[in-house]
Amino acid sequence: MQLVKSKAGLNLDALDEEGVGLIPIDPEDMWHANNLISVDDVVRAHAVRKVVNETKTGSTSSERVHTDLTIRVTSTFFDPAASALHVSGTVIAENAWVSLGQYHTLDLELHRPFRIWKKYGWDSVAKETLQDALKQDKEGAVAAVVMQEGIANICIITEYRTVLKQRVESSIPKKRSASSDQDSGMRRFYEKTMSTLLRSVDFSKPRPLLLASPGFVAHDFKKYISDEGVRRADKSLQAIAREATVVHSSSGHLHSLNEILKSQEVLATMKDMKFSKETRAMDDLFDKLRRDDGRAWYGTAPVEKAVMEGAVGRGGGVLLINNSLFRSNDIATRKRYVAMVDRVKEDGGEARILSSDHESGERLDALGGIACTLTYPILDLDESDDEGGDEGGDGEEMVI
Repeated sequence: MQLVKSKAGLNLDALDEEGVGLIPIDPEDMWHANNLISVDDVVRAHAVRKVVNETKTGSTSSERVHTDLTIRVTSTFFDPAASALHVSGTVIAENAWVSLGQYHTLDLELHRPFRIWKKYGWDSVAKETLQDALKQDKEGAVAAVVMQEGIANICIITEYRTVLKQRVESSIPKKRSASSDQDSGMRRFYEKTMSTLLRSVDFSKPRPLLLASPGFVAHDFKKYISDEGVRRADKSLQAIAREATVVHSSSGHLHSLNEILKSQEVLATMKDMKFSKETRAMDDLFDKLRRDDGRAWYGTAPVEKAVMEGAVGRGGGVLLINNSLFRSNDIATRKRYVAMVDRVKEDGGEARILSSDHESGERLDALGGIACTLTYPILDLDESDDEGGDEGGDGEEMVI
């Protein structure tokens, strides 16, 4: 993501009434834009509008005109497969083709600027999201192939989300009498997977490659890539095979990514990447939950109590919260979660905002999207207040 007409950078402490102009450069920028834009924000972007013209004789004709529209956002829809973002709302600045109050959906596009104004101001979470969006160092996305005989899922794992690029399926003969057919079937499968991998993932710059499978499928696929590199005298293929890491998984399906990212080989190779740190944080949370010693809690009400008591502070306190919670249509709810993040940082604790599009975020979703580990144990956080329970935290119980 790039700033529009900004040479000196952006002062996040002085975001003014002119809003922030941004240009999406790559597909992941659409994901950042989706997290930046909330209901009631104002967005201005390029639009194509169908206009119907009526002549004096009563006949009509239509044409498509290109214009810039400014809308107040009512909803957004993000298509992760296509990395497309659709922002819907009512027009608040009329022009020659569009009147005030008309409904329109803006399709944000790569390399086309848009501008955003925050009706309720840029809180700390919105500023952090903007900083992440503006980071130029986006290299380091990991390619992964999770496979078994006849099935391969080709993925890209970035700091913020996991994207399924392609799924490869190929029939493999199973009969023992057809072992030669099975061997040729596996070769066809490997060739199809390798060609799909090279089309789906850009290896022009070196990037880690994870190959995971039950049994020896991933190991044999790595050998196939290496052998093909030698046969074709293709140094890039040889380099891909040489740098690939083979790990074990229980199956070749996408849900196995969670155990892959927890494997010692992957953690050792990618220990400094954001998703690896989040995976370790979630593992630590579940370990403490299993101990049931009052050092870990989940659910909005118990976590909020712990934060307000200062128990998620300096000395090991960690707040884990999904970014999806900051997209609530209710402003008070959004501010509630932002206040928790700010309080934890003030107390010297660590606040980690996880992506709901990542494996760690999906695990956190199962706990209501928010959890914490404490600097000291508290044993009664799940008791209901006399005034009644809070939304999202009623009746939460510890995981044993």
